[in-house]
Amino acid sequence: MSLIMMILPLLAGIGLSVQSAVNGTLGRQIGTIESAFFTFFTGAIVLTIVVNFFGQGNLLSLHEVPRWQLLCAIFGVIYLSLMVLAVPKIGVTSAVISVIVGQLLASMAIDHFGWFESAIVPFGWKRLIGVVLMLAALYFVFLENRLADEQAGSKVA
Repeated sequence: MSLIMMILPLLAGIGLSVQSAVNGTLGRQIGTIESAFFTFFTGAIVLTIVVNFFGQGNLLSLHEVPRWQLLCAIFGVIYLSLMVLAVPKIGVTSAVISVIVGQLLASMAIDHFGWFESAIVPFGWKRLIGVVLMLAALYFVFLENRLADEQAGSKVA
């Protein structure tokens, strides 16, 4: 079961990269906000069907949860909208590496302090090495982008 639980996020990551690329292209053609709206509108329709057939019937309990938990919906909209803006300008790899670094930093803080009722997982030197390596990856990806931009600029001139 643990292997499957490691593969599922991997597949989700693949899906996010493909979704980011397609949404970035769509955003250039119809507009950033329009692309985000289309994605969420379509997702709402699909999830309405899924919830009706496979849901647990707890949707009406939303009014009973702490209000801060409802912020999850806002963060999804923010993420998608920012990716639609960034991908056409910096590419899928740079955008996704930036997202991963941001996720890594935030998740380590959440783990370390146990925010949002999460389990506490202390920050240690192995995690520090992971963060440093991811920051190095981000640096090299952006460096390669800058070099490619400079080469493209010199070919135009």
